[in-house]
Formats: sequence, C-alpha cells, structure tokens
Amino acid sequence: MKSIFKALVFISFLLALISCGSQKKGDNKITIFHAGSLSVPFKLITAEFKKENPNYEIFAESSGSLDAARKITDLNKDCDILAVADFMIIDKIMIPEFASWNFVFASNEIIIAYTEKSLYSSEINSDNWQDILQKDDVIIGRSEPNADPCGYRAIFVFQLAEKFLDSEKLFDKLVSKQNTVIRPKEVDLLSLLETGNIDYLMIYKSVALQHKLKYIELPDEINLSNPEFEDLYNSVSMTVNGSEPGKEAVINGSSILYSFTIPFNSKNPEAALKFALFLSNPEKGGKILIEQGMGVVNYCSVDYKEKLPKELSEII
Repeated sequence: MKSIFKALVFISFLLALISCGSQKKGDNKITIFHAGSLSVPFKLITAEFKKENPNYEIFAESSGSLDAARKITDLNKDCDILAVADFMIIDKIMIPEFASWNFVFASNEIIIAYTEKSLYSSEINSDNWQDILQKDDVIIGRSEPNADPCGYRAIFVFQLAEKFLDSEKLFDKLVSKQNTVIRPKEVDLLSLLETGNIDYLMIYKSVALQHKLKYIELPDEINLSNPEFEDLYNSVSMTVNGSEPGKEAVINGSSILYSFTIPFNSKNPEAALKFALFLSNPEKGGKILIEQGMGVVNYCSVDYKEKLPKELSEII
C-alpha cells in the first residue's frame, strides 16, 4: 500500500513539474506579425535576442502590413508584437480598439530595383526611368495596395513623380500599364525579378540591398524618405480596405516610418516588451536594422506617450 501511495505521490510530482514547465514555456512564447520587408532583419534580430534570452520561443509571421493588422482585427488572432511598414496602419486600424500606442522604430525609401536581365538595364538611369517603365515590352512589379504599404507607396511615387516631373498623365500611364504584375507583398515579387519574369520592381531600398539587386534611386521629393517634404508627401493619398469588411480607410502619403505596438490581445505582454526593448536598442536591434539598409528612429507621438510603457518612453 505504501509503495502504491509513494508511486502516486511521485506521479503527481512529475505532473506538477510538467505543468509548471508548460506554463513557463507559454509565458516565454512571443508571437510576432510583421511586414514582409522586415523578414531579413527580424530573422537576424530574433536570433540575437534568443542568444541573450535562450528560454524564449519566438514565432514570427510575415505578410503585408495591412494583412498583418487584419489578422488581429478581423481574425482575432493572438499577437504579442505587431510591426508594420507604415505607422499610419496602427494609427488608423489598431487604435483605439485593438491597441493604445504606436512606437516608430525605423525608416526606409522607395527605389526601382532591377537586374542585368531586365530590359534596357544598360540604359535606365535616374533621369529616364519614367520613360523606360512606360515601354510596352517592359514588365513592372508592385505589391497589392490593399495588403501592403509598399503597394500604395508605389502609387504615391507615381503621383508625386507626375507633379515633380511636370509630366501630364504620367500617373495614369504607370498605374494602368498592362504589363504589370501585382502580388500581396513586395517580397513575393523578388523571385520573379531575379528570374527575369519582371523587369523592374517598386520596392524598399533595404530589400534591394539585402538581396544585392541593382536599383535606381529617386529624388527625395518622390521617394518618401525625407521628412522635409512631408507636406508634399501628404498631398497624395488613396483609399484602402479598412479594419473590417466593408469599411475603408484613406491613407495619405508620408515619410516611410515603420512602427510597432503590443496589441490588447497579447498573451505575453511582458515578454513582448522585452523583445520591443531589444528591437529599439541602438546597440542591438537598431544596429542590425542599419546593417540591413534601414534607418533607425525612436519616436512616439504625443498622443500616445502617456500610454506608452515606461521602459519604452525612457529611450525616446
């Protein structure tokens, strides 16, 4: 009888240990939804984070930023960190129902990527790119504006180029071009560019650098990189699908700024904050972002500073 009792006690002890271990494992799980253009830097950042925090499990899921937000707003998926390629997505879609603050952490710019296989690759330059893209035999790629900020930013670039170059109907010609391939996010088009199935791709400079692509830089008045031209950028806009089916949101052009938040439905907000602090640290996540062709920004608008976690507010 004693032996049976001892066995039961031992089994109960083992079950308790397993239960505690599972709980700890759950507490250390961090689920991240992030923009496709963050795939390479976030892979490196999470690897470095785990070196310092080996007990943490990180599940990172890449998609277009609008789609990433809708996983939370439409599909009710749990998420600990939402990192998007346009801070306005969190402002317009997440706050106030799904999150309470918005922290800007990186910057970028739009360029035109190509390879040696691209038609007219030996001719294209910063002065004639608009003429090359309009050629009937040239195939250009851009992402879906309703899924990915790079998609509507390509539209903004076309709108701004028409103004800057004083080229009548340039926007209509580029946006309605027959030889255009559109995919959910800009990184989905990389393989098509590299294999020669498209000639030119509207994409972020950081992604072009990460994949060692040739690219044409655009003037600051067009490329959405310089806050000095914020009023000019704000003069263009487009309507995209909103936070719920049937709803719409107007997105204005603005400097390219990436941001993140910890949604209300986070299962592990403490673990999420730990990752957020690593990401925002200029000697850790920030260093990797710069190495991968992005700029580093630590900023939160006054509208959200009171709701920002104290630890993040201290690094601004």
